[in-house]
Amino acid sequence: MRRPLFCTTGASWDDSEGVKEAAEIKVDYRIGVLSDTHIPMRARYLPAEIFTAFANVDLILHAGDIMEWPVIQELTTLAPVEAVAGNMDVGELRLRLPRRRMIEVGRVKIGLIHGDGAGYNTPLRALQSFSEVQCVVFGHSHRPYNERHGDVLLFNPGSPTDRRMMPMGSYGMLYVSGDDIWGEIFYLEPRG
Repeated sequence: MRRPLFCTTGASWDDSEGVKEAAEIKVDYRIGVLSDTHIPMRARYLPAEIFTAFANVDLILHAGDIMEWPVIQELTTLAPVEAVAGNMDVGELRLRLPRRRMIEVGRVKIGLIHGDGAGYNTPLRALQSFSEVQCVVFGHSHRPYNERHGDVLLFNPGSPTDRRMMPMGSYGMLYVSGDDIWGEIFYLEPRG
């Protein structure tokens, strides 16, 4: 069951009092976003923080390099999951998941792709893989990315389990309100 949520974001200045007032925006959908979990190669299991963060999401997107089907099964205990296969996904995952897909959430179209391929510009490659979408979710680089290119939000949550050159692992949240979508990256403290 979808629950409308409210979050505080944006702000306007009241010049007469010099007080910053937050604007309230109705959020129709909250979407948890993962990529490059590489289980069991990079970690035995998903970090516990993911289950806490995704406890009240309406949907979970996984942008590939999952490596084991039980990861998807575990995530479906929290919310419906849409996923694509990455370059490291073989066997059952490659048979069950497409390499790219488009998902409609309310009035927003989201392209989902892992992003591997020729060249070094993963964000550009992901962007060029879809037309007529408001957001493209991708992975592969393990680097968080949350930027608009024209009218399209390009979003990579990074990896919660394989931070590579990043100081911390990460995951993401997307928020949909009407025909608008925006994202947020969350960082995980390194484990000792």
